[in-house]
Amino acid sequence: MTSGSPRAGRRTHRTVVALLLSAGLVTSGCSGEDYVAPPAPTTREVASPATAAETLAEFEAAVRDRDRARAVELGADPEAADLLGAIVANAGALELTDVTFGYLTETGRTSGEDGWDGQVAVTWRLAGIDTASARVELPVSFVDRGRRIAGIGGASSRSGRLPLWLSGPVDVRRSGEVVVAVAGDPTGAGRYLADARRAVAQVRSLLPGGGGLVVEVPADAEALRRTLDTTPGQYDAIAAVTAPVDGSQAPGSPVHVFLNRAVYDRLDEVAARVVMTHEAVHALTGAVAARQAPLWLVEGFADYVALRDVDLPVERTAGQIAAQVRKEGLPDALPAPTDFDPSASHLGAVYEAAWLVCVTLADHGGEQALVALYRAVRDGEDLSTALSRLFGWTEAQLTAAWRDRLAALAR
Repeated sequence: MTSGSPRAGRRTHRTVVALLLSAGLVTSGCSGEDYVAPPAPTTREVASPATAAETLAEFEAAVRDRDRARAVELGADPEAADLLGAIVANAGALELTDVTFGYLTETGRTSGEDGWDGQVAVTWRLAGIDTASARVELPVSFVDRGRRIAGIGGASSRSGRLPLWLSGPVDVRRSGEVVVAVAGDPTGAGRYLADARRAVAQVRSLLPGGGGLVVEVPADAEALRRTLDTTPGQYDAIAAVTAPVDGSQAPGSPVHVFLNRAVYDRLDEVAARVVMTHEAVHALTGAVAARQAPLWLVEGFADYVALRDVDLPVERTAGQIAAQVRKEGLPDALPAPTDFDPSASHLGAVYEAAWLVCVTLADHGGEQALVALYRAVRDGEDLSTALSRLFGWTEAQLTAAWRDRLAALAR
């Protein structure tokens, strides 16, 4: 038989199976001592949703009452007990409220004779900062017919979003309405808090208002991916990202800043301040919910605020876009939304180009007019209408003025 004969291959396979079955009939049935492996238990056979729901209610009460000892008793083993105790400690340090754990259904995964994973809905809110609760659904591993918890978040990296406070011990630093939560090595926590405080002060100097800032720092790049439930490598080159805590686009969903410490920790002091302030603008001004606003305005304005009080030469703040213009010529239009994809090439040049659009606007109409434009478009006003009203420009006129600035910069 040759490998190129699929029909012959199928005949041979069927013959072998038939022979094995025949041998089984001949050799079995005569002895009562032959071992037959029992089928693996199904979720329905091992799961006890009512018991699991009672266990979750007990754990929820322990988190609410900050009763670490009570939570530890629900752990299936020392490792699980440590995790549950850490979660209670995290909730206390973060001053979480509206914490709930609700059993939804079985995931289909079983473990041993009495273990299974149940899908659980979790809600929480940082008191005094988040205006609404976050909500995620994640797997929780139960054993002992649901009386003990063996793990939270699932063993697979594809198990979905795993909030930082549920992932293990977190070092929490707080100063007024600024909160920083650091998983893993807490060495940089003081620096993160100082950067965040400075960023809030810088944003408020141009955009007065209330509201706090929460910065979450996962232990490493993979932990960041689990915290945000993103594809592998999506944010490997990004120092920080501002995003809804639970991935929801619902109005009022809590928005925090998430640091990629593998990148952020390598930045010098000035660059780190710029990155943190940029993200603070997003978080404090509701930029994530501004779906109608063009990304060049959202990102360019954040960089405008971040660079406003920083003494850096234009060769550093716009060196990449200047080099790109010298090599490829002037762009025909303002930066498009697709240009801001984290995996796109020339990403640094795109951000510099967006910043220069905002610099062009501020030079033409004044800084307060730029702030007014950002707020108006963020709140839903059409860009063309707001440009005409505040600057007396059309988008084509803005583009022409921006191209002139790029040309001068490239020279």
